[in-house]
Amino acid sequence: MSTLPAPTYADVADAAEHIAGAAHRTPVMTSRTADALTGASLFFKCENFQRMGAFKFRGAFNAISHFTESQRQAGVLTFSSGNHAQAIALSARIAGIKATIIMPEDAPAAKMEATRGYGGEVITYDRYTGNREEIAARLAQERDMTLIPPYDHPHVIAGQGTSAKELIEETGPLDYLFVCLGGGGLLAGCALAAAELSPSCTVIGVEPEAGNDAQQSLERGEIVHIEVPRTIADGAASTHVGEYNFPILKRYVDRVVTVSDDQLVQTMKFFAQRMKMVVEPTGCLAAAAVLQNILPVKGKRVGIIVSGGNVDLARLAQFLA
Repeated sequence: MSTLPAPTYADVADAAEHIAGAAHRTPVMTSRTADALTGASLFFKCENFQRMGAFKFRGAFNAISHFTESQRQAGVLTFSSGNHAQAIALSARIAGIKATIIMPEDAPAAKMEATRGYGGEVITYDRYTGNREEIAARLAQERDMTLIPPYDHPHVIAGQGTSAKELIEETGPLDYLFVCLGGGGLLAGCALAAAELSPSCTVIGVEPEAGNDAQQSLERGEIVHIEVPRTIADGAASTHVGEYNFPILKRYVDRVVTVSDDQLVQTMKFFAQRMKMVVEPTGCLAAAAVLQNILPVKGKRVGIIVSGGNVDLARLAQFLA
């Protein structure tokens, strides 16, 4: 874990300045059909239109923008199933530094190909037998590179929170904010932004049914570790939330709910048919909880973070068939 202080909303505001001009200010979209289905006013923050196709660019670019000259010389290292991998590789390319990324050998082909395309060196491992954090720690020490993990880092959390900051600045105060949840970086950052900009907003985290470690963690009051979940939401197949994230989740997140893989597929179909958008399974988590009525939101103003759109086209065709 990093030795930096825990992030606050001031860090989210600082991140917004660091990523300005590099990250896209993604569109906030609405759907009359979605509103009719739920009886609510829904606002979709479409991070599937972010650079490299996901919100992860925000945190990665913010973290690298804080590097010292000696850190830049040595380069950056991370581990990721795909979107953070691409985000670090692209951010490193923009910054003109080296990037090494540890990815599971079964990561989606499109994500691995894109990571290499951005100039990242990819090292693969078996996610069911290997420990990516141990591999990363060893390599970082051997190569003297700075490790920027996917979610458990203050600059990453602050960068991800800029998505909710932009959303609320555009929509005004919200009654609910639904956020996808894997390791908790996006949810923690968004919760900081919501607490500052829309204090009465109820923040809900949404994770895969097969991997409800955060839900268990909040119920027990301590970080719960689980086996690698088998879910189509590959970007949320984490085994535990981050140590930086958990205190923020405990303080600012009202609750965590789960959705099934089938509900994610139904939501992918809704986005494709009704909103003409490609959204990956993980990116559908927050929307699925609302559209599948996991929590009633009738009459409310609801923000939904659509976290990414990086899905293999062949796989997308199977999901939509």
